Amino acid sequence: MNDTHTRSSVRGNASFMRLWTARIFSTTAFQMLSVAIGWQMYALTGSAFQLGFVGLAQFLPMLLLTLPAGQTADRFDRRTIVYICQLLEAVVVVLLLLGSLRHWLDPAHILVAAAILGACRTFESPASAALVPDLVDKEQLPYAAAWSASAGQTAQIVGPSLGGVLVAIGPAYAYSVSLGALLLSVVLVFGVKVVRFVKKSDAVGMESFLSGLRFVFKRKIILGTISLDLFAVLLGGATALLPIFADDVLRTGPWGLGILRSAPAVGALVVSVILTRVSMQNSIGKMLIGSLAVFALATILFGVSTNIWLSLFALLLIGASDVVSVVIRSTLVQINTPQEMQGRVNAVNSLFIGTSNQLGEFESGTVAGLLGAVPATIIGGAGTLAVAVIWMFLFPMLRDLKTYEVVEDGR
Repeated sequence: MNDTHTRSSVRGNASFMRLWTARIFSTTAFQMLSVAIGWQMYALTGSAFQLGFVGLAQFLPMLLLTLPAGQTADRFDRRTIVYICQLLEAVVVVLLLLGSLRHWLDPAHILVAAAILGACRTFESPASAALVPDLVDKEQLPYAAAWSASAGQTAQIVGPSLGGVLVAIGPAYAYSVSLGALLLSVVLVFGVKVVRFVKKSDAVGMESFLSGLRFVFKRKIILGTISLDLFAVLLGGATALLPIFADDVLRTGPWGLGILRSAPAVGALVVSVILTRVSMQNSIGKMLIGSLAVFALATILFGVSTNIWLSLFALLLIGASDVVSVVIRSTLVQINTPQEMQGRVNAVNSLFIGTSNQLGEFESGTVAGLLGAVPATIIGGAGTLAVAVIWMFLFPMLRDLKTYEVVEDGR
């Protein structure tokens, strides 16, 4: 009964649901941008290396700005940070739109746009994640994390498929709709009311900058979980090569690329909706390791497939298994982090996520450029499976993890 009340309280929290809806719009915009930018880069260059550089351009600002972003999220109103970042992203989209309409957009412009978008999202991500504990009670966090994951996956279904259709008509259409979605998100975030923000007021210095990193490395359960996710997605980043698979292996086109990009989100959405109703308590570790094994095997299956239906099935499994790690990681971070450190610790978490996604795209593009997309994907899946086995020995507490709130020696 209490569990049912907790779930319904999350749904009845108006500010959280505004943030949830805003995430759908903003992530939809980002997914459409990813389709448009990736397709334009590959169309202009025909190079897997250049496709990989898009991911690198997004990752480098994240690497440089993560610690300042965490400090900013702990010192200033997190809601304001989110909508200012989204407004700046909207300006970048306007420039991409003008470049497409006037035909002056080239690979260098795309890389610069990707870098600016990466910088904005570096500040936006920890502030947005740290907003959740400002809006909901502690016992609601696992369900709020599942709701947040469902928002992201809903957007990843709508965004890539809609982006693929719009890019087929013309990239300018994808940029126009992305712009509208970002502006709607800004309006929604502006209406969020924060109830328990604890502002950090000590002096800014190296000690303060590094405190988030120290906290993560001190808490072995958090370090083990997010590093496991980092290396798994870094090696198993099949989605970075989807433009190549759509064009050269499955021979579909922009519409096929959109469907392929949506498939992982469909699987993830189904699982995230289940997790808003079902608790993973008492089996968190087993779910984490098992889902990673499924992720790795599904990546290998996608790599060997030459049939679009089999490829879609593999991508469904990839998304379904990945979201389990997303929910576990975000819940562990939010429950085991003091309120005044949420920004800095979520910034470190965002860096791990960004490393696995953006740097994973660069790694996948580089290996694909050297060996081909199919061998690169198969090798990545095998590497992910190896990581799961190694992490079971490096972090044995992961196997037996049963509760989200973990007390460690020296805490």
